[in-house]
Amino acid sequence: MQKPLLVLAGPTAVGKTDLSLRLAQRFNGEIVSADSRLFYRGLDIGTAKPTAAEQTAVPHHFIDICDPDETLTLAEYQEQAYATIDAIHQRGRLPILVGGTGQYVLAVVEGWGIPRVPPQYDLRQALEQLGEPELHRWLRHLDPAKATEIHPHNVRRVMRALEVTLVSGRPISELQRKRPPPYQLCWLGLHRDRAELYGRIDTRVDQMVAAGLLAEVKQLQAAGYGRHLPSMSGLGYRQLLDHLAGKLTLAEAVERMKFETHRFARQQYTWFRHDDERIVWFDMGEDGVETAVFAHVKDWVWRVAGGE
Repeated sequence: MQKPLLVLAGPTAVGKTDLSLRLAQRFNGEIVSADSRLFYRGLDIGTAKPTAAEQTAVPHHFIDICDPDETLTLAEYQEQAYATIDAIHQRGRLPILVGGTGQYVLAVVEGWGIPRVPPQYDLRQALEQLGEPELHRWLRHLDPAKATEIHPHNVRRVMRALEVTLVSGRPISELQRKRPPPYQLCWLGLHRDRAELYGRIDTRVDQMVAAGLLAEVKQLQAAGYGRHLPSMSGLGYRQLLDHLAGKLTLAEAVERMKFETHRFARQQYTWFRHDDERIVWFDMGEDGVETAVFAHVKDWVWRVAGGE
């Protein structure tokens, strides 16, 4: 029998955290974060990480699991997320997958095939000597299906496909086939009017700065965590690192944080907007939206439990 998985997706500042907490408390749930920015210890203010009180009120997973100079790959996250969801089911509770990082949500929900082949730097150097036409010709020979997906000029993707195929001994197109997990999904998409969402983003940025985001960035920098790390290239951190490097005034850094977060929110929508067949969308700016969400989830829980 398929087991239930409640999924909550949407852009930053739309209201995912508050709603997920109330859903977890109402339906005996545990939250599985699918936000890669929350993985890192010490990056608290700039990631709008759930507070200690919120994490005490409802069990959270995949928060503060890495130091800023560590990496959790998408393949590792997917594997650990499945194990976590299974453990939540064994406890008789409802797993709630929550996040705005589209590839992490979809990797779990759709069962992406993710080749577990680390970078092979010596092999890459050898491949670089072949040139674009020969690289793509070789890929057409080894994996015709993948070759049709990648433009010959996209050397980086062509080389990665060859790298995975040569190291694993299997075509990358075979390794990347989706194998949807055995979950009964209830997938909620949250959105707001764009102007309203931008206003919430701007307010959040101002609150982060007032709460000490600059001091947090200084502390991380003093600990040796620089902008070369993926963790420190996130919104808020890279702009304030530019300020500390003398490239921007504090006011300019804050305005850039707001502008680039607006753009990021638009990008987040693109991960999910094409999937209206599976996702039920709720406008978080409408009156009574929480009541509507609760009624929808209650009906789904009842049906999954065997209701007519």
